[in-house]
Amino acid sequence: MCNEALDTSLVDRAIVFAVKAHAGTERRGKGIPYIVHPLEAMTIVSTITADPELLAAAVLHDTVEDTDVTIGDLRAAFGERVAALVASESDSFTDDTGRILDWKERKVLALRRLATATRDEKIVTLGDKLSNMRAIARDYAALGEDFWLRFHVKDKASHAWRYRALAEALGELADTAAYQEFVRLIIQVFGA
Repeated sequence: MCNEALDTSLVDRAIVFAVKAHAGTERRGKGIPYIVHPLEAMTIVSTITADPELLAAAVLHDTVEDTDVTIGDLRAAFGERVAALVASESDSFTDDTGRILDWKERKVLALRRLATATRDEKIVTLGDKLSNMRAIARDYAALGEDFWLRFHVKDKASHAWRYRALAEALGELADTAAYQEFVRLIIQVFGA
């Protein structure tokens, strides 16, 4: 029996674009192709919405931060909404004066943006952060405290602060299974 017909053209194009953009790159310390993460983020988003622009933004969310792709490239290929959703999820590495921000400054800035983000922006962010939290929980269970050594910021408490703050900022999504899993994993890794 065939599946129902569905217009997946935008999502299909976004997947192909993301695969090409991330080609030849590895997920940090994993030994797996980087594209696995954006695909998982998109899958998580699909548990909350079938909106093709949100699914496209989820699979494209790291292209601007981690490749040579620009917001302008995404706008031209996928439209304003997808580009804006990706922009909302991308870290700023400099402040308004051009000064390079350290890790904590970047994360504080991202949390401030997230606090006033739209529900759609929060859905895309949750896809990314839950995918990351799944990987953290898996690897932490296998490696214990040595796991934190693979990060630039090696302090577990800093990561705990960030993920707890993310959960608070994403609280609008508390009615979703994805958010509930996110909070469970935070507690599993960092404690209550």
